[in-house]
Amino acid sequence: MKIQTTVLILLAAQLGGCASIVNGQNQSISVDTRTEDNQVAGAYCTLVNNKGTWYVTTPGSATVNRSFEDMSITCKKDAHAPGVLTVKSSTKAMAFGNILFGGVIGAGVDVATGAAYDYPPLITVTMGKTGTLAAPVPPASSASAPADTKSASAK
Repeated sequence: MKIQTTVLILLAAQLGGCASIVNGQNQSISVDTRTEDNQVAGAYCTLVNNKGTWYVTTPGSATVNRSFEDMSITCKKDAHAPGVLTVKSSTKAMAFGNILFGGVIGAGVDVATGAAYDYPPLITVTMGKTGTLAAPVPPASSASAPADTKSASAK
């Protein structure tokens, strides 16, 4: 009986370290739209990844499910060509630390739920362009990284 109790306590400690360490499986993202010269307010945007679909009228924000997969954002507004942006996901540095506190189970839960990943918190879609937004730079190296991590490639 004592061995069973010890095993249950150890298992509970392993599970307690998961997603909470890396801020959960949801993330708030702000979306803005512009042309080359001006802000475009009132564009209707659809955000899609393998965890779901969300809708935003710009400028606005949505709470999305984090995922390893890239997010596709398509924004439309009358009198403007649609803007399409692929947003890269990155693995949070804290997710690796979770292996120490949550063990393999905690890390596995974070990966499966998406809690181990991040999207950039502010996304700007350029109307009439198709591009890619690079994954967020981990905080430890952000001081040496350029301020603009957007690598938009017009097609």
